[in-house]
Amino acid sequence: MSSRRHFLGLSLAGLMAGLAALFSSPRRASSRRFLRPPGARSESEFLDACVRCMRCSDACPNGCILVHGFDEGLENAFTPYIHARSRGCIACGKCADACPTGALIPFETTPKGLLEGVKMGTARLNESLCFSYNGRTCGACYRACPLPGIAMTIGLFEQPHLQGADSCIGCGLCEQACLHLPQAIRVIPASEAVT
Repeated sequence: MSSRRHFLGLSLAGLMAGLAALFSSPRRASSRRFLRPPGARSESEFLDACVRCMRCSDACPNGCILVHGFDEGLENAFTPYIHARSRGCIACGKCADACPTGALIPFETTPKGLLEGVKMGTARLNESLCFSYNGRTCGACYRACPLPGIAMTIGLFEQPHLQGADSCIGCGLCEQACLHLPQAIRVIPASEAVT
């Protein structure tokens, strides 16, 4: 009888701990940054509007839109995200067209339309890691950029020169393409931008 009570007590304690973890305030992911799909509203507006239908993920021809589980907290559960290092966004707009609630706002896929309608984040370069700044030539990030000459220019030894937050849509294709490990170029999500 004692072992049965002990088992029930442990089961109840485990259930309560699981519920406490589930319903506690959401944890902010510190080890893994993620981007929202293109056309996403500000983070708070996006979370309010997103109904977790996963239509954006289903519509993505590049397969880059993933869906959070409970690992990012209850607030982010089942919301779409992009992990740029695994697969950047080609900014085709299919996800925003599929969104039924306006959490993702449709945009034109022209350079002007991308700059006006897409703000996933901003690329940042660590020159001390970049091959092109350290005696080799690379240029992989520049060749991957959907807005070459606008978001990024290229210099001697194919050194990338980032043109700033107003010119970068934060698609993550440069981060995915970076040959250096850890990557020399990373996209800082719009939700983490310092104002």
